[in-house]
Formats: sequence, structure tokens, C-alpha cells
Amino acid sequence: MKMLAQAVAMGAAAALLSQGIAFAAEVKVIAATPMKAVVEELGQRFERETGHRLVTRVVSGPVVKRQIDAGEHFDAAISITPVIDALVKEGKIVRATRTAVAYAGVGVGVRDGAPRPDIGSADALRRALLGAQSVAHSAEGASGTYFKNLLERLGIAEEMKPRLRPMPADRLGHAVPRGEAEMIVVTISVIVANGVALVGPIPAELQFYNTFAAGVMDGAGEPEAAAALIRFLTMPSAVPVIRSKGMEPGVP
Repeated sequence: MKMLAQAVAMGAAAALLSQGIAFAAEVKVIAATPMKAVVEELGQRFERETGHRLVTRVVSGPVVKRQIDAGEHFDAAISITPVIDALVKEGKIVRATRTAVAYAGVGVGVRDGAPRPDIGSADALRRALLGAQSVAHSAEGASGTYFKNLLERLGIAEEMKPRLRPMPADRLGHAVPRGEAEMIVVTISVIVANGVALVGPIPAELQFYNTFAAGVMDGAGEPEAAAALIRFLTMPSAVPVIRSKGMEPGVP
């Protein structure tokens, strides 16, 4: 009887183990850079609570679409809303899974310990930008496009040209700490995530909100796990993490 009980116990354990293996998935995710810190922290919680494993690639928002268009395979995409909506329209993301995740304004950052300029009004922001020797910004992300238009609105586009340091997503957040730029203008979550001193958001009358959405890829290898991840990112328990990274949940 004792041997029989041991055999039954071992069989039950094996069954549970096989179920765990069956339900644990490797979820391939592509995410836009401003969402990196949120996805990293909540992704670790998701892995602990579900047993799934995330394999995440972080690139700028427009590159998310380019890589998918080029045939790269992912289970979930998290990017600027226009990119996600375009992928939905093209049938590359399942429409029913399209979910608003978070948003963030654009801010100004400087080296930790450096004087923080006044940017509380349009005139003050203009003076602060003209007072900087070099300003890093996204080479092709939504915040970079906004910033170049902002310089036109402020009437200083020509004066700022020699001082601009357009950078790809993988370098941008480190530009100020590494001394490649004196100032950075980018989505606030990028500033917060890289240990740069946040001077503050762009004045309200000039502000632009970068919104981020997510969806499950059509033909995803792990659609259920990908959908579970997106739900996890939008649960009430995710809100404190999102806010701690310089973002707000949902849409503006």
C-alpha cells in the first residue's frame, strides 16, 4: 500500500508539472521606448504571478511598426497609439485586443545636480532652450516630431539647429548622463527612467501627450498569454507603477 501511495503521489506531481509546462509560455513582446520601465517592472510581476516568460524588444515607436512590417514575429505589441491603430487597420493586430495602456507628456531634463532652468511659460522655455549648449531629442519618435514643431512655434528653429542632438531610442535616455547633451526634451517617462533630473513638463499651452496602446498580434504563437499580459498592464494594481515611471494610466 505504501508503494502504491508513493506511486500515486509521484504520478500526481508529474501531472501538475506537465500542466505547468503546458501553461507556461514564452511571450515575445515589442515595446516602444517610453514604455520600457513600465513593461520591465510589471513584466517581472507578471512572470512571477503567471509563470510565463517575457522576451521583450524595446525600440522607438515608429520602429515597432517597421519591424513588424518586415516580418518579425511577436505575440504582443506596445507602442504609440497611431502605430497600434495602423497595425489594427492592416490586420496585423487583432482588433478586439486593442487596449489603451498609458500616456505621458513631454518634459525637459538636465544632468542631476545641474541648475534647473525656468520653463514655466512659453517665453521661459524659449530662453531655457536658447541657453542650452546642446539638446537631445528623439530622432524619429513622436516626441521628436513634436519637439521640432515646437521649435518652429517658438520661433527658434534656425537658432537651435546647431545645438540639436537627434538620437535613436537606445542612446537617447543616456545622452545627458553620458555628457552627450546638456538638456533633453522627450516623453517624461524616458527622463524618469534614466536618472536624469526632471525640470518639469512642457507648459500646458504647448504640451503634447504621447499615448500608448497594446494589442495581440494576428497569428501570435501565444495569444492567450499575450492577452493576459495586456490585461495585467491595465489592472488597478498597475496604476502606482505606471505613475512612478512618469506616466498616467489610460488616455488623456
